[in-house]
Amino acid sequence: MKIKYFQDTDTLYIEFRNVTVAETKDYDENTFIDIDTSGNVCGITIEHAKERTDIPAFSYEQVAA
Repeated sequence: MKIKYFQDTDTLYIEFRNVTVAETKDYDENTFIDIDTSGNVCGITIEHAKERTDIPAFSYEQVAA
């Protein structure tokens, strides 16, 4: 998984898997969901990220099953 923030466009991209995107669906006017050929979510784009997320704060936590 990769998280990229493009400061010049204030765009946040979360890539769950590095696969070919078959389709991009609009969730709303500033959120786009990338779908692979099997119908699985492989990425999410968030426009205007500073006002819609807690950029630049970031944390990652893996919870045991």
